[in-house]
Amino acid sequence: MFNPTPLAEKVAVVTGGTRGIGRAIAATLLDLGARVVITGRRADLAKATARDLRPDPLKCEGAGCDVGVLASVAAFGAHIRESYERLDILVNNAGIGSTPRLLHELEPDTWNRIFSTNVRGVFYMMREFVPLMMAVGGGHIVNISSLAGKNPLPRGAAYSASKWALNGLSYSVAEELRQYNIRVSVVCPGSVDTEFSSHPGKAPEKMLLPEDIAHVVAMLVTQRPQSFVSEVLLRPTQKP
Repeated sequence: MFNPTPLAEKVAVVTGGTRGIGRAIAATLLDLGARVVITGRRADLAKATARDLRPDPLKCEGAGCDVGVLASVAAFGAHIRESYERLDILVNNAGIGSTPRLLHELEPDTWNRIFSTNVRGVFYMMREFVPLMMAVGGGHIVNISSLAGKNPLPRGAAYSASKWALNGLSYSVAEELRQYNIRVSVVCPGSVDTEFSSHPGKAPEKMLLPEDIAHVVAMLVTQRPQSFVSEVLLRPTQKP
């Protein structure tokens, strides 16, 4: 029998949930019945986004969290444990890039910021929440990567390298956590029409939309229990 709210009673966290892909994922999980907590560096923006998605704070909450700062992640984890006592779905969506440029022209601080958010932040979040998932008997971790983590990206080498690292991290952790009924998947979209970065020379109307990635996340977290999809490569129907 069809269940319109398959995630009822589940608790989900979506990092970088204030706009673009993260916001679309949060909205989709809410439609599936989950209680969703969205994070962003700016607590005020996260709270405003949550109110916009669902006025009921028991259904959708916004919270400040800088995933690249261990103390910030620890404080957020303490809040989730105290307020919800469980976590079933973790979507590591927060990510940053930089203005396209040759690698030897990139400032080291920019390299560090990219890796701090795109890789270290995912490690911090999984380190914080995997024990909570184990305590409730399982869960889903979905890491939002990029096709830049599968293919070369000239003038975007730092971003590409961070996503290659994220993919390797995801595949390895997936093997570690299978025995605990925790499924780890990585989603690698192509060009997405968001504010995140410009795509010079590409037609926006042919690019992926945030809702396309949200649809894939919905499929992943509602899979039948005896299987999991470890990787999704997502491309637009027409080349932009």
